[in-house]
Amino acid sequence: MATINDIVLIYYEDQPFSYARVEEILPDSKKNWYHIKLLLLQVPLETVTWILKDTYINGDEFTMGGKRMRLEKVIPPDEDDDEDDFVDENLLKTIEPDTSETDTSETKKTDSKVVSFKKRKPKK
Repeated sequence: MATINDIVLIYYEDQPFSYARVEEILPDSKKNWYHIKLLLLQVPLETVTWILKDTYINGDEFTMGGKRMRLEKVIPPDEDDDEDDFVDENLLKTIEPDTSETDTSETKKTDSKVVSFKKRKPKK
């Protein structure tokens, strides 16, 4: 079941429509029905509140205006399984920097400094 702060994927007519974050789930006066407030993660951001049965919040298909809808809880991938972070050490060994145009003399020092945004004053 989707709970507060979960990310869900909203399907419209069997097609992924939008991601949303569950903001709150409050009981309705009818048994097993709930007011689910969703923050639609799109441009522009928008919040909607739908009155849904608990089974619909759990992923069962429902209709709105005669159109099929469904919520699917998004499970983030494990960080250990994220192949984008994989680095091939053998590939790194084959890459050498191009030193043909670099200055071989001592590294030049500069008078650079870090400026905090908190202390920065806007220009007039």
